[in-house]
Amino acid sequence: MIEGASLLGEQERDILVRGGVIAEIGEPGSLRNTPDAQGAYVVDARGLIALPGLVDLHTHLREPGREDAETVESGTRAAAAGGFTAVHAMANTSPVQDTAGVVEQVLRLGEKAGWVDVVPIGAVSVRLEGEQLAELGAMADSAARVRVFSDDGKCVWDPVLMRRALEYVKAFDGVIAQHAQEPRLTENAQMNEGIVSAEIGLAGWPAVAEEAIIARDVLLAEHVGSRLHVCHLSTAGSVEIIRWAKSRGINVTAEVTPHHLLLTDDLARTYDPIYKVNPPLRTAADVEAVREGLADGTIDIVATDHAPHPREDKDCEWAAAAFGMTGLETVLSVVQQTMVDTGRMTWGDVARVLSAAPARIGRIDEGPRAQGRPLAAGEPANITLVDPKATREVRPADQQTASENSPLRGRELPGVVRATFLRGRATILDAAPVRIEAGA
Repeated sequence: MIEGASLLGEQERDILVRGGVIAEIGEPGSLRNTPDAQGAYVVDARGLIALPGLVDLHTHLREPGREDAETVESGTRAAAAGGFTAVHAMANTSPVQDTAGVVEQVLRLGEKAGWVDVVPIGAVSVRLEGEQLAELGAMADSAARVRVFSDDGKCVWDPVLMRRALEYVKAFDGVIAQHAQEPRLTENAQMNEGIVSAEIGLAGWPAVAEEAIIARDVLLAEHVGSRLHVCHLSTAGSVEIIRWAKSRGINVTAEVTPHHLLLTDDLARTYDPIYKVNPPLRTAADVEAVREGLADGTIDIVATDHAPHPREDKDCEWAAAAFGMTGLETVLSVVQQTMVDTGRMTWGDVARVLSAAPARIGRIDEGPRAQGRPLAAGEPANITLVDPKATREVRPADQQTASENSPLRGRELPGVVRATFLRGRATILDAAPVRIEAGA
């Protein structure tokens, strides 16, 4: 039983969990002496905010193939530490998640680890090469029940292939999640194209390279009547395109990452590859635009784009370094700092953009293993408890991810996840992982 938690930052309530389900929610102290509460394990949640378990629509777990950067075990443990109860695992593994066999392998690895629900994302094209559609139908019909397809890391640049993919997934209510990057406009690009890139001499990555693909794809989605999701939106122009598309009734959703909510391209002046990411960090004006877009609902969700790398892939000169940043364990703090503490969003809004909306987009919001559901009697007991008044210094060595490429290292951030419950089973207690049996 959870006592005294502030539901979505509002009223304090006790939450009684039985059989992996929220059995009852009552006034503080009202459930302790009920028959169902006798012998229950009690968590003192006074001063803590209760949120539905977080859901990430954009996680790179690297396994199979790049276990030197992350494994499903380490990545999902990091997810639980960040307050997540479900993550969608991107397809750019080795082998690529472009067949039913590989997505089922990732599903089984997630079940064995047991920290969170792992929902595999299928590739749009065979081997992410952008030439031939992958086995979309077979992956959708597999045990993994794939509903999100993406070549993330690469753009589906061919408009004919993109149209075919959008048409194909309509049959099973799937969605294409596009990595919007026009390849010809970003050849050898290293950072955002602008004043900073000109001053420090790194090849620029123009905003229009993202915006042109988004504009094309929302029109394709409108033409075929299919669902489109835009990954890691990063520019003010992209926000305006999504806003325009939604005003036309086009079925498009979009995400922003925590690093694009917080950091700017000015950090590239350090030449530290920890700040090298795809899409690149943008200007302060872009950061303001994506915050506004998230606040007003133009941008639907926050997704981490958690991209772990081994040390040697970042401990080198900028041009040779890999793109990507970790984010699972710090996203809630970044959202609190940039959106909640600034008054732009409430904790109820946080539950929407980090739980309910990503679960709905991924079509995992129904059934006995549903995610993103409200905190209410009869719902699965996926619960995150966060201490909004606590602060912590980001130290990669203290994190659960196997990689150390956090752009927030050394920063003081607000908010600490004190506990995470997956269908009533604690995966995090007192801000530390709870050892679990494999497959539990």
